[in-house]
Amino acid sequence: MKSVKKDIRALTKEQLRDFFVSQGDKSFRGNQVYEWLWQKSAHSFEAMTSLSKETRKMLEDNFVINHIKVDLMQRSSDGTIKNAVRLHDDLVVESVLIPTKSRTTACVSSQVGCSLDCKFCATSRLKRMRNLNPDEIYDQVVAIDNESRLYFGRRLSNIVFMGMGEPLMNYNNVLKAIDKITSEEGLGMSPKRITVSTSGVPKMIRKMADDEVKFKLAVSLHSAIEDVRTSIMPFNAKFTLTDLRASLVYWYEKTKSRITYEYIVWKGINDTQEAANALVEFCRFAPSKVNLIEYNPIDDGEFKQAQDTAIQTYVNTLERNGITVTVRRSRGKDIDAACGQLANKQ
Repeated sequence: MKSVKKDIRALTKEQLRDFFVSQGDKSFRGNQVYEWLWQKSAHSFEAMTSLSKETRKMLEDNFVINHIKVDLMQRSSDGTIKNAVRLHDDLVVESVLIPTKSRTTACVSSQVGCSLDCKFCATSRLKRMRNLNPDEIYDQVVAIDNESRLYFGRRLSNIVFMGMGEPLMNYNNVLKAIDKITSEEGLGMSPKRITVSTSGVPKMIRKMADDEVKFKLAVSLHSAIEDVRTSIMPFNAKFTLTDLRASLVYWYEKTKSRITYEYIVWKGINDTQEAANALVEFCRFAPSKVNLIEYNPIDDGEFKQAQDTAIQTYVNTLERNGITVTVRRSRGKDIDAACGQLANKQ
């Protein structure tokens, strides 16, 4: 039976150093390979030109680099780019480059499919097939950084974990990926430019606080009324608003980091003054800001974007109570790249 080669990016720097010593070579070769893998994002051993041909052949004989491949890149009329990313086992996820005048944001996926069941999100209709490995998350960021430099003449400035999947259901791999992205031995990005968005898993929010993470937290909230939230996000029956609120209070007490709430207003669901008032009360428990997000249809018409007057009611109510609010218009709708639309249609 043919043995399966190990993905070299699953090894730590120390393990790479030990491997070279076991092959009768110098340990610093491990440092060189680590740099090629994480700082220079090498796709192949052949690309590691500072190593001898013999060393590259030895690596080829022992390891693989399970690098992602951008199968399809689509460009929106507003400049947004969506990548269909093929993984080494032929599964596909999607990631998005969102440009503005001053910055470029990468929206990356953390799971193939999703663990949760939000009714308004196309990704939730795909069963969760597996978690992404740290290197697969990292590769999405590198691909978008390259596209940002190529098409917009600037490096990637921000990362949001708002693509396919629930990041906190792939916690360890997400943290390992962020470690590589922020490390000086990796991409060297500031953790303050990274936002992890969750639908709300209280136990894992507490763990993030205990782990003293430095990135920002966003919560996909959409209603601060228990039965309404459960009707659109059924998992809320298990992870209740009461538990979520307590975990967010804990998060702020430990990190002193403000929380962002992402909130879509739908016609006939949460477009009332009562719903806006409930959101204000939820925001009072810890310093926060609210992003009101334009809804992006996912074909079946069950959810409809609220009237502008309802959105303005939310804005007025939040501002009157001293809560920072922005209305976020969606980007990339014409290529199904907007919030909630990632579903591997191709």
